[in-house]
Amino acid sequence: MISQLSLTFDPALLAIATERARVYIHHAKAATTVRAYQSDWRHFESWCDARRLTALPSQPKTVALYLAEHGGVLKPVTLQRRLAAIAKAHQAAGHESPTSMRHAVVSEVWKGLKRTHGAAQAVKAPILTCELRAMLHHLPRGLLGVRDRALLLLGFAGAFRRSELVALCLEDCEFTGDELVVTLRRSKTDQEGEGRKLGVPYGSNPETCPVRSLQTYLEASGIATGPLFRPVNRHGRLGPRGLSPYSVALVVKRYAGAAGFDGSRYAGHSLRAGLATSAAAAGVSERAIMNQTGHRSAAMVRRYIRDGSLFRENAAAGVGL
Repeated sequence: MISQLSLTFDPALLAIATERARVYIHHAKAATTVRAYQSDWRHFESWCDARRLTALPSQPKTVALYLAEHGGVLKPVTLQRRLAAIAKAHQAAGHESPTSMRHAVVSEVWKGLKRTHGAAQAVKAPILTCELRAMLHHLPRGLLGVRDRALLLLGFAGAFRRSELVALCLEDCEFTGDELVVTLRRSKTDQEGEGRKLGVPYGSNPETCPVRSLQTYLEASGIATGPLFRPVNRHGRLGPRGLSPYSVALVVKRYAGAAGFDGSRYAGHSLRAGLATSAAAAGVSERAIMNQTGHRSAAMVRRYIRDGSLFRENAAAGVGL
């Protein structure tokens, strides 16, 4: 007969394990998400304190009142994030979430709020192939122009998020006879860092080829290791660190404006959206677009496909007007 085993824990080891668990929980979400949740929770907590209401655990009626007071003041997308933060705080404390739409008072206020104040989320315009070509005509001479050509073309052809683009290092790039193979170490939809590889093919025109443009930039910059895209000062010297994600938006806006487009309509995401929309307009399959963009859900990609098909498959175009 197997004797019953008794487990004893060393207090010091238990303390170490507890601290490790706390760290892992902290890293379960991206840092930006954690900061947003913390800010949202503080806002709800302060609102409750000012009205002598209990924030934790809160009641569905309290959440409904919070939504009602801020409807029309905050955007529905902001309030939706606030609801998520309140739910996370209750979950972490072991309480039932008061934000669940199973609670009629919350769901009815939320539906009414969206019907009254709901608006489509502002989406930046995609940069289509013809627009990208026009932008490239306004690149300056020197290393800055060489860098920006590579950044725009690689960002477009790889359908990179701006955070992915600025995180690329030379070690993530492998040039082959047919294409550039890029290893993405981490992305928005890959918080665990599993990574994925994607191919960027050579272009038919050397002036708009993303692979040749990157090779030219690497030769001109002398980068041997580390971040690919770095600041270039007014003297044409390359900085040691990578660009910030916001810098991608500034580059896109600068050349969109120079080409005669409204720069405010474009942002860093315009490169990614532009590849998906342009590919859809050219009849590229949904699966192939998803392979390049890395989307796990087809819902967003199908929006690009619909946009790209507005004129390619337009009923009004075939009636002889």
